[in-house]
Amino acid sequence: MYRAALSRFRALKLSFDYIMMLVIYITVYDERLGRTGNLTAARYSTSSAVAALDTPLDGVSLPPPLPDYVSPSETKIKTLSNGVRKSSELLPTLAASIGLFINCGSIYETPISSGASHLLERMAFKSTTNRSQLRVVREVEAIGGNTSASASRECMTYTCDALKTYVPEMVELLIDCVRNPAFLDWEINEELQKMKAELDEVLKNPERLILEAVHSAGYSGALANPLLASESAIDRLDSGILEEFITENYKGNRIVLAASGIENEELLQIAEPLLSDIPAGPQPKEPKSVYVGGDFRQRADSLSTHFALAFEVPSGWNNEKDSVTLTVMQMLMGGGGSFSTGGPGKGMHSRLYLRVLNEYQRIHSFSAFNSIFNNTGLFGIYGSTSYDFVSKAVDIAAEELLLLATEGSVSRLMIKRAQEATKSAVLMNLESRMIVAEDIGRQILTYGERKPVHSFLKMVDEVTLQDITNMAKKLISSPLTMASYGDGKHPVSRNNSIQLFYVNIIDRIMRFSTLVWQSYKSLTTNPLAASFVQNECTMNSQPEIRVYGASGNRSSYLPTLFSPQVCFTF
Repeated sequence: MYRAALSRFRALKLSFDYIMMLVIYITVYDERLGRTGNLTAARYSTSSAVAALDTPLDGVSLPPPLPDYVSPSETKIKTLSNGVRKSSELLPTLAASIGLFINCGSIYETPISSGASHLLERMAFKSTTNRSQLRVVREVEAIGGNTSASASRECMTYTCDALKTYVPEMVELLIDCVRNPAFLDWEINEELQKMKAELDEVLKNPERLILEAVHSAGYSGALANPLLASESAIDRLDSGILEEFITENYKGNRIVLAASGIENEELLQIAEPLLSDIPAGPQPKEPKSVYVGGDFRQRADSLSTHFALAFEVPSGWNNEKDSVTLTVMQMLMGGGGSFSTGGPGKGMHSRLYLRVLNEYQRIHSFSAFNSIFNNTGLFGIYGSTSYDFVSKAVDIAAEELLLLATEGSVSRLMIKRAQEATKSAVLMNLESRMIVAEDIGRQILTYGERKPVHSFLKMVDEVTLQDITNMAKKLISSPLTMASYGDGKHPVSRNNSIQLFYVNIIDRIMRFSTLVWQSYKSLTTNPLAASFVQNECTMNSQPEIRVYGASGNRSSYLPTLFSPQVCFTF
């Protein structure tokens, strides 16, 4: 009984306490409502007593404000006594990217060392004379780094990327892996087996196969050397060939150590003891390459046929104006796949998208490509379509290249859009520290210096309609290179494509007959003659084109489009 009464008393006391708290709470809010007029204002009426968030705390000073504009850091270059060049650019990042760039690639390979560049790429960051492969992997993992290597026709690249704290470890590891490879037999054999598997995959990858084939078909000499090792080369390669290749080509005056995100003085202090004893060697002479044009065909059981038309870029990177014009031209032509996801900025307003992909549903992909080297290069159109539409697709590609060389076919708006897209692509790429390091290394190998980006942007803005037209005329005046992959029952005809370009010439001759007859007198003495036989001498007829050499036999070398060595006979 007493226990029940006590429990009831406690419950009443709790209720009384709760009621009293509620009364006090309402009384306080009534007073605020009397001053502010509403509950919402009362709720926020105390905010005036709280200091603003940008008010400095007592005893704490604000940091100085950042400037609205910061001048880009300068790229500094230092050359050692043996010719090794070191260059870096300080970037406001927490990480740094370091790369070794060597003027050595597949163009320096001999018939014996064919495929060495490809194997060296795969043997990068393996066992050295100082480290096992496991130790290399563990050390890279310990610093949270990332390593990569790539081989091209003119350059070998080794890179390492990690936090700035580990720059000394990065530099030492990178140089050790490049200078002191062990080339263990079991590691080489393992990579050779992977190269065979890679070769099988490439043979089933039409785009990669064709873009590789246009070099082998279009050039005679060093640039015709395959970047991918052939099956016969894989069976021949061994450690002795790799060691001899490195000894001959990894010389001091052909090496650049480039970095982004680090001061040049710090890089010099770390790397100089590791690179100063590399032999200097004589100044390398780039092997000769001659563009001749050619044809490559790969039959495959495929519902789609892939093809490429390519022409020579006569000057390469050494002619800055032409290379910049070509870059804008590629952006102007653009292209891509028939199905493309994503938002704006993907080239949907380029010529090949508007004029080809949007008009011909049977074309799967259609895009312009270039492959530029120091003294020459290739520019062309790559496409894929159904096997029974390939002849029409090749004609379309030829017509697009011919239109590019025709006055008035490109508007100023198109050029302006291509210029802005080119500048945007360059600037966005240079936001990556790894690309900055690569840009430094490759420019020093090519020009001996790193040109500021604003000079490139200025050259892009200076490209005119006439520059595009003149460049297109230069391109199609060189012999045609074609490559195809697909159904053998509907082969791509190189002769028909050549005829399209020569028919275009005949039209120009008809329009400007006076100029042709003035040039005719100086051309008739040339031993190479082109005889254009027309069954019907009308503008609408399609002429049969025959090319003969001096002996009267059919020549395998077709004369170029605007070559002064061609003699026209009517």
